[in-house]
Amino acid sequence: MLFGLLIALFTFICLLLVLIILIQQGKGSMGLGSLGGGTQMLFGGSGGQDIFQKITWVLGVIFMVGSLVLALAKSKSGVRTKVSEKAPITQQMPVQQPASQK
Repeated sequence: MLFGLLIALFTFICLLLVLIILIQQGKGSMGLGSLGGGTQMLFGGSGGQDIFQKITWVLGVIFMVGSLVLALAKSKSGVRTKVSEKAPITQQMPVQQPASQK
């Protein structure tokens, strides 16, 4: 139950990180952030990108720590996959037929 909630939260963080990265205006004026005015930014001319950069760093750290926590939780919980839950296949010895009498 808790593992599923952590996976959902991690997925939300990943999507939010992708959106924040796409909004930023790059040094080469590539990305979705440059679709607006030429020199205008969302929060003014000088400090607009600083908030997005800080959010990106924070989400990046959360992403790395979250992936580490999920990997450790999965390995310690012993969650089994459907393949490992199947019963092992046992090989049966062939039954030898008695020799026919002539």
